[in-house]
Amino acid sequence: MCVPPLPPSSRAESSGARACVHRLTVMANEAAENRGRTGTARDANLTSSLELSSSLDHSVQTRIFKIIVIGDSNVGKTCLTFRFTGGSFPDKTEATIGVDFREKAVEIEGEKIKVQVWDTAGQERFRKSMVEHYYRNVHAVVFVYDVTKMASFENLKTWIQECNGHRVSPSVPRVLVGNKCDLVDQIQVPSNTALKFADAHNMLLFETSAKDPKESQNVDSIFMCLACRLKAQKSLLYRDVQREDGRVRLSHEPEQKSTCPC
Repeated sequence: MCVPPLPPSSRAESSGARACVHRLTVMANEAAENRGRTGTARDANLTSSLELSSSLDHSVQTRIFKIIVIGDSNVGKTCLTFRFTGGSFPDKTEATIGVDFREKAVEIEGEKIKVQVWDTAGQERFRKSMVEHYYRNVHAVVFVYDVTKMASFENLKTWIQECNGHRVSPSVPRVLVGNKCDLVDQIQVPSNTALKFADAHNMLLFETSAKDPKESQNVDSIFMCLACRLKAQKSLLYRDVQREDGRVRLSHEPEQKSTCPC
């Protein structure tokens, strides 16, 4: 059976309909691709947000405070760091070569903090190559002298000058520690002399003994006092993480009453 050919007007209408269907198909495919790309971007943004959240959670939960210990050789710097971080006096000590550090995890007002205590050689020949790294990003400074050696006390001015020479900010907390106070019969530096020096340089004074177990609490107080003061500084109070609409926001924590031992 023969089908009569369509008139010219009908053929034109058929071609237009096919073109319209083709355009609709292309538009549908493009919309599907756009939805796919939007979904992928949305998933990537969500993953990035979660990674940022996890990273911030980790960083705000454990802060690290770098505390450096400075003073003449043989004043007991290493022994003080051992007593604080390990709770004991080392059986045998040797002169520190270069820089060494120990750390201790503490908890202050419910927050876990790592206190890194950096110990350095008191002898100039062991210090030159490491001194720049030693002072970098320091949070607090402990100046140590031997109460049985007046020379170690008099040399504190030189150590303070070195500290200032490496651009340690005046806002960085500093304390003065007279070690070996258990050697009562050999004391050469009177407490009132040390106190005047500490006051003149805006420092707290601690007199203690790294060797005497009964003085261990005083040794702890030195570093815990600094840790508390660092925690209380306004620049370190941005730590509370809150989530709103899938986003992470750091909020300012109001100052609380300090439980600092000093």
